[in-house]
Amino acid sequence: MTNERLWNRNYCKVMTANFSLFFAFYVLTPLLPLYLSEHFGATKDVIGLVLSGYTITALLFRPFSGYFVDSFPRKTVLMISFAAFSIFFAGYLAASTLLLFTIVRTLHGGPFGALTVSNATVAIDVLPSSRRTEGIGYYGMSNNLAMAIAPTIGIFVYRWTHSFELLFWIALVVACLGWLTDATVTLRAKEIQRNKSKMSLDRFFLVRGWLLGLNMVAFGFCFGVLSNYLAIYGKEQLGITGGTGTFFMLCSIGLILSRLQGGKALREGRLTFNAGSGMCISLVGYTIFILLPTLADVFHQTSSLFLLVGYYGCAILLGLGNGHMWPAFQNMTICVAPNNQRGTANSTILISWDLGMGLGILVGGVIAEFLGYNAAFWTVALVNALGVALFFLATKSFFLRRNLNTDVH
Repeated sequence: MTNERLWNRNYCKVMTANFSLFFAFYVLTPLLPLYLSEHFGATKDVIGLVLSGYTITALLFRPFSGYFVDSFPRKTVLMISFAAFSIFFAGYLAASTLLLFTIVRTLHGGPFGALTVSNATVAIDVLPSSRRTEGIGYYGMSNNLAMAIAPTIGIFVYRWTHSFELLFWIALVVACLGWLTDATVTLRAKEIQRNKSKMSLDRFFLVRGWLLGLNMVAFGFCFGVLSNYLAIYGKEQLGITGGTGTFFMLCSIGLILSRLQGGKALREGRLTFNAGSGMCISLVGYTIFILLPTLADVFHQTSSLFLLVGYYGCAILLGLGNGHMWPAFQNMTICVAPNNQRGTANSTILISWDLGMGLGILVGGVIAEFLGYNAAFWTVALVNALGVALFFLATKSFFLRRNLNTDVH
């Protein structure tokens, strides 16, 4: 069993498609606030409201997505949701008013929610059981890499062309390529176990993993603020212009390094170790990031070099932290779920991340409007610290009590 092949053809295809779907999403993420401001004259709080609609809709679709993935042929659910996700990018090209853009953006969250659940569940299906923990870790890295690389490319393209239309086309084409890749995946025929029992919450949300989900909300909140308001914060508070692309590129380097550091721990099933170390690294990164202006004053560093080194150093730390934390939490959620609730487990962890992201985008925009971006990012540091405290005080023991896989801890 230990010699089962991890990097089989279907697994590589599903990982590639997962990278494509997140690349298409995140290539636009850091630039949409600028697009809404320049093209529609939207204020900060309106920008937060418009952008949070996507995540809220994804959040609403996730519980039903887990149910459909567990109750109907997964390949069919996957292809329908991927097709709808791709088509919506054309809607951005057609939206000529803020209202139309808001409608398209909000509705787009639905197929995104269904797609991320179905693709992740198919990835688990094509993995050999003896390599599943390790494989889920690498799978999570594919969307983390897209989250880091895509904004860099999007910002570079915009700086060269100043064309949002080109960025929308890039997202559309990449999403379609992902759909084509998933279309070639071969799944073993499985009997669909339709649950005829009384309708219950556990068919849509993994109640056994509720505290893991709550913990992930905190970390999703932090990344929601960072990914959407980093460029504006860097310009207004740190005087760094044009550095957002490099920030996310260095974040991707941190993600790659996290695989080198954390791969052995995942293979050995040390999930709580990976999660705890990742959270602590991220907390250090967020704290230093927020304190940069203060540290510059304390150490009498008036040159921009001090801020740049700290700014980009924090990017690597945040990449390391997320690279350790995300696959560990995904594995822990799957380990507390029965085999027939894999889709529900995946939807649960993604629901939690989406809820956190949506709250981060919305609350971050409101705080920035009334108190400034500095206050918004101080909120990030506080929420991240609360998430770390929750894990070590309650979530870790919660997972160990409910863990159904004796090979991990």
